[in-house]
Amino acid sequence: MIHRLARQMFNVIPAPEDLAPITYIDTNAEQPSVDLPEGAVESVWRSVERLYRTGVHPGLQLSVRHRGRLVLNRAIGHSHGNGPGEPAGAEKTPMTTDSPICYFSASKAVTALLMHILAEDGSVNLMDPVSYYCPEFAQNGKRTITLHQILSHRGGIPALPRETPIDTLWDNDEIWRLLCAARPVAVDGGKVAYHAITGGYVLQRVLEKVTGESIETFLDKHIRQPMGMRWFTYGIAPESVSELATNYATGPTPVFPVSWVVNRALGGDINTVEEVSNDPRFQEAVIPSANLCGTAEEIGRFFQMMLNGGVWEGRRICNEMTIRRAVQQFGSLQIDRTMMVPMRFSAGFMLGGDPVGLWGPNSRGAFGHVGLINKLCWADPTRDISVSLLNTGIPILGHHLPALARFVYTVCHRFPRLPEASQPLGGSLA
Repeated sequence: MIHRLARQMFNVIPAPEDLAPITYIDTNAEQPSVDLPEGAVESVWRSVERLYRTGVHPGLQLSVRHRGRLVLNRAIGHSHGNGPGEPAGAEKTPMTTDSPICYFSASKAVTALLMHILAEDGSVNLMDPVSYYCPEFAQNGKRTITLHQILSHRGGIPALPRETPIDTLWDNDEIWRLLCAARPVAVDGGKVAYHAITGGYVLQRVLEKVTGESIETFLDKHIRQPMGMRWFTYGIAPESVSELATNYATGPTPVFPVSWVVNRALGGDINTVEEVSNDPRFQEAVIPSANLCGTAEEIGRFFQMMLNGGVWEGRRICNEMTIRRAVQQFGSLQIDRTMMVPMRFSAGFMLGGDPVGLWGPNSRGAFGHVGLINKLCWADPTRDISVSLLNTGIPILGHHLPALARFVYTVCHRFPRLPEASQPLGGSLA
């Protein structure tokens, strides 16, 4: 009875004593580790099991590459049917490493690199104002806001108007009208304020204007097909919606001031986020900042390509200098005025820090992106690792946070920093 009441209070699922029956290991893909401390791989996996046991994530996927070798590709739990609000007897679908999951804001990293690829071929200059390419954006004082400011969350349009209906998210023309009509909070690029949704629509409009093709086609041509991805699309095809993992609002309901920050960043409370993210209209839409879908291995593959200097399996995806520019720190560590936490950004990526940062201790050279707070996707050239942890719970604050932090610490501890001469891309880039 106590356990049941606790689960109701914390809005979590029960975890079985034996996790083996709900664990999926891609034994055909995993490779033996090289130059790692004994037990490093299993130590990292145990930290994921501890996170699962907190009950906030009905399904988890993990992909870790070390020195280019896929040393972990595993899943645990269920992709459907095992959320805290599911009816008794609901059919449960096991989570595997092939189950697609929405990356949420980790999508921004991929969209950002598309813009850097566009700059590489000379189609845009990221220091140009958005209005050079889309003159209608200049309304209400936004004439000087640059593409680079949008990428680095300094564009002054961090959120849609509060009264914007949810349905507007999948109406790109209406979103664009609202963004063009918006009054910026700043235009000089001096203030960091996370653009949770807005920036992706701006980048999409510019990309489609200069290329004459959709952002989906551009992604498919420049990243998805060359890298052999099965999923890795904005939204998901209607015939595959049933395969996309279900998202669940878990953990204690946020209260003020956390609830205020959540509403400010996401435009709704956490239950609204759950409802919207499981709506087929959201799942099938193109939302470049928030609904790229794929597996942990696929987004890990993307970050490994960046570690490789823009090369995947002998095929050049972009120039090494493009990667360097994409992850170069822009501005100093600042309090983000949307999330109210200190952040370091490049033009599209969240950066690590020393002595400790978002991607663990001594991670100043690391770059990546968080998805809805709990999805962690990053690469660290000083350790030569690419890591992606995906999950289906949407807890904001709760008892799981120590286990999540412990996972990041374990990765950093068990995959130690390499001698500088051995680091890809010449070591720390940020």
